[in-house]
Amino acid sequence: MMQFMNSAINNKGILKRIISLVLFFTVNGLSAQQWIDYNITPRGDTINRVDKQKRKQGPWVLRYEEVRGEPGFEEQGYFVDGKKEGAWRKFNLEGDQIAKEFFKWGYKDGKQQYYTQTGDLYREESWKAVNPENPYDTIMVPDLNNPDIMIEKIIKHESAEVKNGIWTFYVASTGAVAKTEKYIFGQLEKNSGVQPNIIKQNPVVKPKDSILPKKVLPKELQVLDKSKKAKGKG
Repeated sequence: MMQFMNSAINNKGILKRIISLVLFFTVNGLSAQQWIDYNITPRGDTINRVDKQKRKQGPWVLRYEEVRGEPGFEEQGYFVDGKKEGAWRKFNLEGDQIAKEFFKWGYKDGKQQYYTQTGDLYREESWKAVNPENPYDTIMVPDLNNPDIMIEKIIKHESAEVKNGIWTFYVASTGAVAKTEKYIFGQLEKNSGVQPNIIKQNPVVKPKDSILPKKVLPKELQVLDKSKKAKGKG
């Protein structure tokens, strides 16, 4: 053993590999103890983790089969303490990206984009997530006594996610704007809707990136190893 270690020390490359392997198995062994359930992908990544409080954590892949004529799909994104957070991407079961959504506190927040199976953008939505621990918001409204003056008004949201901002509907085949709608905290603004005068040719926006490649074969999503429920681990 000593002769092997002396030889390894003399060969810095071998020594680095030994240290890397020790760290790899140590870190993975410790991290696995944090989860009561998880899956392992063909690349060796740990996904679909459930912590000791039974909350979803980290990267997840969710699959929904076709039900009563409704097409199936898959979702890929991250959970934080059991709630969706950040960018999530949705694919049909053939592997084509059909949506890119953003979440905060588990609710839609910001711009959401939806695509046809050929990758053409056909709708953009704008949402505002509401912190469930503080459902109040401050908005600026005209003063009733003086419409030229804006004053602050505190409102309470009745929903955890509300339509807020510009919604744009496209002609998928050309990228032209077919209709726009503007929402202010869930209320559709007057005179909002079809606007033929703003229809124009826009470049077609196609989805670019994803957690997995755009074309994903079902077998590539199969789990190689599913952990057993951890019992009695600290």
